[in-house]
Amino acid sequence: MKYKIYPFFVAFVAACVSGMWMSCRQSSDFEVNGIVAGADGQTLYLENVGLSATVMLDSVRLNASGKFSFRQPRPAYPEFYHLRLNSQLINFAIDSTEVLSFLADAGTFATSYTVEGSANALAMKEITLAQLDANQAIKYLRKEYESGLISDSLYQIQVQKVMDTYKETALKYIYTRPMSTASYFALFQQIDGLLFFDLYDRTDSRAYGAVATSYNHFYPESMRARHLYNLALQSLKVLRSERTVDLSSIAKEITLLDIELPDFHGEKIKLSDVAKDRVVILNFTVYQSEWSAGLNTTLGRIYAGYHAQGVDIYQISLDSDTHLWKNIVSGLPWICVRDPQSVYSQSAALYNVKQLPAIFILNRKGNLVKRVEDINTLEKEIQAVL
Repeated sequence: MKYKIYPFFVAFVAACVSGMWMSCRQSSDFEVNGIVAGADGQTLYLENVGLSATVMLDSVRLNASGKFSFRQPRPAYPEFYHLRLNSQLINFAIDSTEVLSFLADAGTFATSYTVEGSANALAMKEITLAQLDANQAIKYLRKEYESGLISDSLYQIQVQKVMDTYKETALKYIYTRPMSTASYFALFQQIDGLLFFDLYDRTDSRAYGAVATSYNHFYPESMRARHLYNLALQSLKVLRSERTVDLSSIAKEITLLDIELPDFHGEKIKLSDVAKDRVVILNFTVYQSEWSAGLNTTLGRIYAGYHAQGVDIYQISLDSDTHLWKNIVSGLPWICVRDPQSVYSQSAALYNVKQLPAIFILNRKGNLVKRVEDINTLEKEIQAVL
């Protein structure tokens, strides 16, 4: 028996297949589109802002219309991105959102844009503007301080007020919507490359704990949830205080926050490789500073006295001058690496570095056991760990 295939039936099947394909495409991709006015001939980039690196995903050379559209695979867990035009950035996150639309002007790209499709993207704009305001205010205060117009104590008081103003904006999201990408974003904003929220401040540590607990509940398998959990446990361990958040639902061991950076010869060295069965002094530093020579003298004495007992040093330079760094480290016996991101180092952000030099001690299991505030106590702390 022969069957006729009617045209309307073919069209119906084709429509169903097309609909299923579009549904699959929508579920596996996200789209970012919009218009950037006044950017004819300029290149717009879409970049993923990862935990330890920023990766360029796509780019487009804009024409007179300013229209753009990017499509990328949707991440398994909430992830952060930005649009970059020259040095200006628009930050956003992708969680359950599939399509975001932006309208911006090339001259005020980072500050005066509009966005549709994501409440979190709108919140991140508010947080970004608060961060930019804080940066401008502190630059002005620093100029007054360096000119001798305000005293040390007044400068510190005014800077703290500026930082508290930013935190007011951030905490609106952190304590009301701790599971949101906006809260995570607010927690890790920086000023001069250093974080607003101090992991080792008793009040600020509660903010880390709130977001860490929420991320662990909603996204337990994500790298960001694990990273936050590690930071929260570091805070509790260093402060030696009662836990302010309930972390009982996850393992109770601080895993290593790994770093991989190039040494003098350009070879990338992992902190995790150095820390295998060794006690490691992790040091973030800037060689082009007045205290660097004294710090390295102390480190050299400790290295000479304890290296044979299983102590190593993993020293991370945030110097922007590569030539200067190479000249200095060529004569140092321990492991010296450099972060090309300088003071905007995401490696430093992993360890919540707020001022330099920063010194941490990792035990033979790779767990952070001490943040050393006073270089003069470092040898005693090393002896205790050994």
